[in-house]
Amino acid sequence: MSKVKWGVLSTANIGVKRVIPAIIAGRRGVVAAVASRDAERAAGVAARFGVARSYGSYEALLNDPEIEAIYNPLPNHLHVEWTVRALDAGKHVLCEKPIALNAAQAQAIVAARDRSGMRVIEAFMVRFHPQWHRIRTLVQSGRIGTVRVIQSTFAFTMLDPDNVRNRADMGGGALYDVGCYPIVTARYVFGTDPDRAIALVDRDPQLGIDGVTSGLLAFPGGGQLVFSSALQLASFQRVVILGSEGRIEVPFPFTPPKDHGCRIIIDSGKSLDGSSAVFEDLAPVDQYVLQCDLAAAVFRNETTQEFPIEDAIANMRAIDALYRSAASGRWEPC
Repeated sequence: MSKVKWGVLSTANIGVKRVIPAIIAGRRGVVAAVASRDAERAAGVAARFGVARSYGSYEALLNDPEIEAIYNPLPNHLHVEWTVRALDAGKHVLCEKPIALNAAQAQAIVAARDRSGMRVIEAFMVRFHPQWHRIRTLVQSGRIGTVRVIQSTFAFTMLDPDNVRNRADMGGGALYDVGCYPIVTARYVFGTDPDRAIALVDRDPQLGIDGVTSGLLAFPGGGQLVFSSALQLASFQRVVILGSEGRIEVPFPFTPPKDHGCRIIIDSGKSLDGSSAVFEDLAPVDQYVLQCDLAAAVFRNETTQEFPIEDAIANMRAIDALYRSAASGRWEPC
């Protein structure tokens, strides 16, 4: 079977370090071109990975008739513009999260998808990792009873003022960058969307971004997500799923290295010293390879798209509600 020909829109770190290598390592795609507004940078990345073509503008990449799919890792404030332009140019799109800066803005992508007939996927690689498939299976089977609370933390330190994560004008901030992961995984586990949210934001006075954001999302039926996200704390990530008959703990929930196996801890809670816990170990995988191969299959109409762009908009509605709550000081509807 022929491989999907990808074009990469910019030389962003996530593309160079994770996604370009994943497309190359996968079975379903080939990187055919790289674009940057700096032609020299584009040529350098193309040479590094043996990519045939490079372009000194994003428009030139979209005009390449051989390119079937675009990977869009541009700064957050450019996601909608260039995803829409790619769709209108007849290209499928894998766009980094968050898909937009708010749910209303993301509707432009829906319109572009509908008029172009092309596919667009939000790049939440975690949902392609087998550990999350297994976690959802355990929850749905009733292994820990009725799930009522999910506790999540995703934090690391990023203090460089020039980094896009610290640029308020580019859609930087903890909630956009890492807080979206606790939200999307809680929605995945609960199988539904939250209906209200409340948040506490610690905004950096110099950078203007939320350096630390914590929130509480209420789900229909009594489910709760309690989470913290940070760009200004020591690196840490953990998810604990609490049910009426036990808990599931995920020590490395969001960014396990491709050579690092994952462990799921399942504990009935019958012993507080942890002796009642059992462990499931999963072999190492590259979740970016899984994401890119699945995206290629969706683009070729070989499989259904489990998470359409409407799912991305649902995630944005929760983020929107949290930001509104931080400003209003009260619960806000999602």
